[in-house]
This record gives sequence, C-alpha cells and structure tokens, in this order.
Amino acid sequence: MAKTKTHKWTFRARFRRKAFGWQSPPAIKRIREAVSEIKKINRSDPELAAEGAVLFIEKLSPAIEQVDSSSGAIGSAVFKAVEELANIIARAPAEPQTRQQWLERLFEASAADQIPYIENLPEHWGALCASPELASRWADELISATRMALSPDKSLRGHFHGTSACLSSLYTAARYDELIELLKDTTFWSYKRWAAIALAAQGKKAEAINLAESSRSSWASDLDIDQLCEQWLISSGMLDEAYQRYGLAANHAGTYTAWFRKVAKKYPDKKPSDILHDLVAHTPGEEGKWFAAAKDAKMFDEAIVLANRTPCSPQTLTRAARDFQEKKPQFAVAAGLAALRWLIEGYGYDITSVDVMNAYSHTMSAAEHDNCVEQTKTHLRELLTADLPGQAFVKQLIGRQLGLA
Repeated sequence: MAKTKTHKWTFRARFRRKAFGWQSPPAIKRIREAVSEIKKINRSDPELAAEGAVLFIEKLSPAIEQVDSSSGAIGSAVFKAVEELANIIARAPAEPQTRQQWLERLFEASAADQIPYIENLPEHWGALCASPELASRWADELISATRMALSPDKSLRGHFHGTSACLSSLYTAARYDELIELLKDTTFWSYKRWAAIALAAQGKKAEAINLAESSRSSWASDLDIDQLCEQWLISSGMLDEAYQRYGLAANHAGTYTAWFRKVAKKYPDKKPSDILHDLVAHTPGEEGKWFAAAKDAKMFDEAIVLANRTPCSPQTLTRAARDFQEKKPQFAVAAGLAALRWLIEGYGYDITSVDVMNAYSHTMSAAEHDNCVEQTKTHLRELLTADLPGQAFVKQLIGRQLGLA
C-alpha cells in the first residue's frame, strides 16, 4: 500500500463538518486561504500538495453545507478552488497506486456531495487519471452505470454522479467512437459536448461544429459552444470565419474594455477600429459602454461619439477629462461635457455632489488648456435649461459658477 506523506495542514482543523454558519464571507475567506496554502506547498513538493488538495476537497462540502448559497458567491469560490486544485492533482508526480487511492477518495467525496458544491470535479476525471491507461480502467468501471443513466428508456435512465467522470475518462483514453456512440441519444449539452470534442479530436471539426450548433437550447451554454467552435476554426487555420461567426461572442469578458482587448489580441490582423465597430454593432443600445475601450485604443473621436449615443458612466467620463485635460484638452472637454450631460439627465450610480463638482472642475480645467472656457460655459448653460431628472441637483451645485444662481 502506498505511503501517504504527513504534513500539518492549517486548513484541516478549520474545515470540520458544519464548521461554518450561514454567512458566506468567512467560508470564502477560509477556502481561499486553504488553496493558497496548498499552492505554496506545490512549489516545493507537488505530490504533497496533491495529497493536501485531495484532503481539502474531501472536507469541503461537509464543512460548508450550512452556508447560504443564494447569492452564488460561495458556489463561485468553490468552483474556482476545485478548478485550481484539480490541476495540481493532475500534474503531481505520483505512483499509480497513490493516484488510484486519490481517485477513490475523490470519487467517494463526489458521491457524498449532496448540495452539490464540487459537482465540477468529475469533469476533470480524465486529467486526474494522468494517463490514458488509468483513464481507460476508470471508464470500464463506470460505463455500465453511465450507459443506463443515459438510456433513452425512461424506466432505466436517471442521475449517476459518475457520468461526467466516465465521459472524461473515455475522452482521455482516446476511446472517441465509444464516447460518441454512448451519447447519441442525449440532448444535455454538458454531456453532449464530450461527443463534440471527441469528433474534433478525430479531425472531424466541421461535424463537431454542426453537433455543437444543433445542441443550442435554453439549457445549453451559448458561450461554451461559441468558444469551442471558435477554437476549432482557429486550429483549422480559418481565422476569418472564426472571427465572423464566433469571434465577438466567444470572447465576452467582465468589462467592455477587457472584451475589446481580448478580441484584438486573438485577431491581431484585424484593425482595432473594425473590431470596435463590430463590437458596438453586436451590442445595440449599449454604445456608451464602449467609450473606455475606444479611449484606451486612442480612438478619441469615436469615443466621444459613443459616449453621447447612449448613457455612459459619468464617473468614467470624468476620469477621462481628468487624465487628458493637459495632453489632449479638446477630448477632455468633450468627455467632461458628456459626463455633465448624463448627470443632468439623471444617469449614474450612487451619484453625489462630489461627482458633479469633479466633473465640472476637470471639464473647466481642460477648457482652460483648450482656450474654450466661455464656449464650454455656454454649452453647460444650455444643458441646464432643460427640464431633466438631474437638472435641479446639478444646477444647485454649479449654477453660481455659470451665472445661473
């Protein structure tokens, strides 16, 4: 029997069964600390780190089962932790017997996961096996139950927690035809995607794309499908088609600026102005949200046009006025006036008097550098004559400076 390395893990005592109450922040903090502890050990002893990762995953769900998961914060933290730790386990140099023991422990933890929290763990099963041979043995062990779970016969099919582990193992074992045949009757995208990537692995990328496209539904992840199809087209050297069909949707990011940068990085032969134009067209009614992306790409005229087409964050526009008041004052004035316009029209989140005064002061400072103070004041007076939701608030703060008080 393989020997287990001993180590005093700090997280071990913290993750007792029902160790956390209903609030998620303390649990999230401890999860992050545990992952950091394991990653630190991984730098010097990958096998010990993998042992710690297995132990942590075993203890995770029982420890947080009372935490309120309604906000999704704890679920996101666990998902990220499992992704990182699965990678550590998969890469660890370990004897086959040791790895088999890890897999058996992880499979038991997955089976006992009632909430569930670690449901993404089986998706990594093939990688956790670390070899096609071990993956094939796991596939053999799980395939009968998986075949029954996926049966078109309603009296036979049902949930089997090892289904994803079986599919992942078949893929790692390169048993592609068997995997595709096993999934021929299912419509559930989380499973069907394994058939699609198996087709792609066989070089049948056009068939893989057709299968993925035909699997779109309200239950399927459009982003996942877009990303896979884009990847297959790019790997086939079909960059133009990849961009036209999937390049915009597949690279959605947390901010519009990050979205633009992600597309521009992946498609360096595309003109930034064309990418921006396409992204704006892809998101009708959200033109103002592309202001920062256009500004960062030094498309200043386009940025101002976008900022005035639909609402744009006044704070974002004010920062632009501040940052460019000396080096590009004409742009800064236009950005500042746009910020004040949207403030007067009642847009912005948690707006205070400080936001208004900052917008005004940076706009007027830029106007001084551009020698257009009186024209700028005239423009503001015109804006403040309209009967708009934020007009009275803004006028109260800057009306005196404009001779309107």
